[in-house]
Amino acid sequence: TQSTWGRLSFFYVMDFQNRVGSKTGGGGVLSSSESNVARRERLRQLALETIDLAKDPYFMRNHLGSYECKLCLTLHTNEGSYLAHTQGKKHQTNLARRAAKEAKDNPVVNVVAKKKVAMKKVVKIGRPGYRVTKQKNPEDGQKSLLFELEYPEIAPNMQPRHRFMSAYEQRIETPNKNYQFVLFAADPYETVAFKIPNMEIDKSEGKFYSDWDPTKKTFTLQLFFRAREQKSAPALPTRPTVFNPISARF
Repeated sequence: TQSTWGRLSFFYVMDFQNRVGSKTGGGGVLSSSESNVARRERLRQLALETIDLAKDPYFMRNHLGSYECKLCLTLHTNEGSYLAHTQGKKHQTNLARRAAKEAKDNPVVNVVAKKKVAMKKVVKIGRPGYRVTKQKNPEDGQKSLLFELEYPEIAPNMQPRHRFMSAYEQRIETPNKNYQFVLFAADPYETVAFKIPNMEIDKSEGKFYSDWDPTKKTFTLQLFFRAREQKSAPALPTRPTVFNPISARF
């Protein structure tokens, strides 16, 4: 009896310690199902640390408090379960299918990357001197504006530029459809804008003129406005229209 108890005691102490494929003190080898559970738990913990669910387009919380994957149409009880699902084969396969479908529907044209040109930083020295003259043609009454701007410190080989801008392009004041702007720019001066009536500019021959005098450093622009067409209202009838009933026509 004593030797039998000793053998039983010996087998009890050695149980699950030196099984084939296990490390000393590590316990027994995990089964395939236990290994899958452990792997999913590691993936879930990793996803919780690295993935922001707020940016996931397929993550949705329903009215019952559970979570859904809009891509795979699966239901999950908590965020960890959803994250574990996103690392699985089904979700990854559906992502690949969606990407392939979008690539087919919206083919991307190969565009040669252009070199980025560094913009030169120019220190502005203020606004140019200017003079605006309102004019009116004595023959036909056509109105015009004459702009004269002085750029005595303009950069070498630089010529002032101008352009017209809609009132809805600027962000300085509330847009007004009755006005537009004409802008003048030349480094190192600040860009200046003038508010003018929103009328059609007459660019016919002799009606639109611009000139840059490199000696006097003066830029001149003269523009004419086309006269708005005056549309007369339709005349009112002098007497009421006679009403002819349908029954009286037959």
